[in-house]
Amino acid sequence: MPLVAHNDLPTFARLREAGLRVLAPGQAYEQDIRELHIGLLNMMPDAALGATERQFFSLIGESNPIAQFYVHPFTLDTLPRDASAREHVERYYDSFEQIKQQGLDALIITGANVIGADLTEELFWQPLIEVADWAFENVTSTLCSCLATHAVLEFRYGQKREKQRSKKWGVFRHDVIDPTHPLVADINSEFDVPHSRWNSVYPEQFREAGLRILVTGDDGCVHLATSADGFRSVFFQGHPEYDTISLLKEYKRDVNLYIDGEIEEYPPMPEHYFSDFNAAVLREYRMRVEQALAGGGELPEFPEKLVLPRLKNTWQDTANAVIGCWIGLIYQLTHVDRRKAFMDGVDPENPLGLD
Repeated sequence: MPLVAHNDLPTFARLREAGLRVLAPGQAYEQDIRELHIGLLNMMPDAALGATERQFFSLIGESNPIAQFYVHPFTLDTLPRDASAREHVERYYDSFEQIKQQGLDALIITGANVIGADLTEELFWQPLIEVADWAFENVTSTLCSCLATHAVLEFRYGQKREKQRSKKWGVFRHDVIDPTHPLVADINSEFDVPHSRWNSVYPEQFREAGLRILVTGDDGCVHLATSADGFRSVFFQGHPEYDTISLLKEYKRDVNLYIDGEIEEYPPMPEHYFSDFNAAVLREYRMRVEQALAGGGELPEFPEKLVLPRLKNTWQDTANAVIGCWIGLIYQLTHVDRRKAFMDGVDPENPLGLD
């Protein structure tokens, strides 16, 4: 929640110059103190549906100890679901029509399971465009995660993602390159973010689209950016929502795919994620798997119980801080009628009053 400059103390001006959000008394008086309604467009496949819910709900809930949140999950009818997942969606999820009628203060769009290289051929393509375009005009801010970022960059800005020579997979160091932006003004200037993707939209593509780049990785990749207006669209390429064991689950899944013969090469370990001890345990496990497959012996059990206690989470605090800043800004800008994007007097083309 922002400070209110209730007098002419010079410290307020200095804090504004440093990028901290400080409200004038008139602005604070006009704010409507109420709950926030946040939509979660969950496009993940059935096996990850519940885990994705928990990750984003947790990220929202832990980001701010004062505000009250109503999170409204929904999905796209074109996505294939098995009977169990369909029952879950029908029982607990809203429809997009309900979302449009009731309105939202904010929207989060998850990644999705992609079958081919061309996103325009995916079943979610046209329905996703409809949701994203509606949100851009009717919701204070939309946060896009990884694949959703790639999709929006393509259909709205004409910037297609490109296949990388190798998968960016692991936990990587990042730097804030625009510390004056309110989304990152109060967070660590250097922090970790998990990534798991074969494709990337590169910095020059973000710049060509006129977007604001806020955070980049050690290799120059863009992790966090916004639309030109500074807030109505927020783009992540990494996965700050991941919990401590998410990358371990992905690694175990890929190892099982190798064992079952569905991929040809044994998967590499995610970078900068396992300790030396865990890496040694998993190398030994790989050796035993290879021996069992070659000799027809019994396959060893994946050493999850040995690895789990030594996993470390080096990104969650910063992830919570960024989401906290995002939610705080929404709280300051959104209209009390959640069918309207902004309070009266807020310029949609420059809602944060930047530049």
